[in-house]
This record gives sequence, structure tokens and C-alpha cells, in this order.
Amino acid sequence: MERSFNWFERRHKTKGLDLAHEQIVQALHTIVLLNQALRSYSEGNKTEVTQIVGDLFKTEEEVDRLRSEAFKELSKGTALVSDFREDLLHLVKRLDTVADDTKDAARCIEMLSEAQMPAEMLKLAVSMTDELVEVAQILRSSIDAISSDPAAAISGAHQVEDMEHKIDQAYLDTKALFVKYGDKINCGAMVIFDDMIEFMEQAADLCADTADYIIVLSSRE
Repeated sequence: MERSFNWFERRHKTKGLDLAHEQIVQALHTIVLLNQALRSYSEGNKTEVTQIVGDLFKTEEEVDRLRSEAFKELSKGTALVSDFREDLLHLVKRLDTVADDTKDAARCIEMLSEAQMPAEMLKLAVSMTDELVEVAQILRSSIDAISSDPAAAISGAHQVEDMEHKIDQAYLDTKALFVKYGDKINCGAMVIFDDMIEFMEQAADLCADTADYIIVLSSRE
């Protein structure tokens, strides 16, 4: 994926910043893969689901590795202002946890591969991941703008917060369908589906938390 974060380029080049940059890119990419996996599941393409989920697991492992290496390098770095470094570490940690949640949601999709879920429920769940992909894109653009256009970065961060409310509503709408379809769905599948949308909603909350750190970092520029 394109390496274009201006705020990394404008600071002293360090290994820690390079690692943090790559971790951010890969963490946000897990959201794209989750969306693809859920869409493939809703279309009944089991082979594609298995392939995409496998790619997501590998990406999440790389996110973990990059987070660990970035923490080591940034913690001992002296080229960065202390407050900036601490906020960057918080941002990296939030996105690491986002990747954890998308991995757990993908694991649920994998477990549901043989289950038949109502189309209405799947449509709402897919719409949640569509919104998450848009959130990820806005987060990337906002991070890119931290140094070059702090006002745009802050505006994007607020947009993420607004979209998180929309995802929350989709989450509640999906949960409401459990009553409608409860007698038509295997109990185990219902529990796993519930876990899946819970992980997705948690990922959205963490993206909103990440947006808060974008605002802080932009305000320091």
C-alpha cells in the first residue's frame, strides 16, 4: 500500500516512525479484508471466505509484530518530542486492538461458514463493515493530513466520530432482528453471529478513540 503519510516524512526519519507507519497501514487494511470476507459469506462463496480470512489472520499477525517493534523503537527514541511520541504510541495501540477485533470477527465468519443466516441480518452486518471501511479510509486521510493540513485532519476525525454513531445504530438494528428470527436460527449460530457484530461494533468504537488522538496530534502541530 502507498506510503504517503506526510507527518512521517516531515519528522526526523527514524526506524520507529517507519514501523509505526507500516503498522497503521496494515491495521486499517484488516478492516477492508473483513468487509470482503463478510460480503463473500453473504454471497455463499465459502472458498473465497476461507482465502480472505486466512489473509486477514496473516495481516493481523504482521500488525502485532510491527506494533511490538514500533513500541521498542519509539520508547527508546530521542528524535521525537515526548508528548508526540506518547500520543503516537497510543494511536498505534488503538489500531492494534482494532486489528484484534477484526480478526475475532473474521473468526466468527469462519465458524458460521456452514450456517444459514437470514438475508436481512446479513445485509445489515455487511453495511456495518461498509461503514467501517469508509471510517478506515477517513482515518488514513486524516493521519496523512496531521502535518500538511491539521484542520482537515481534525475535520476528518470528527467525521469518524459521526460515522461511529451510524455503525452503533446499525448494530442495534441488527440485534433487534434476533427477536424476529430467533426461532429460525440455530442457537449456536445466533451466539456466534452476535459475537461477530459485537467485535465489529468494538472496532468502530476504537476507530473513534483513534480519531481522538488524531485531534490531539493535529493540535500540537
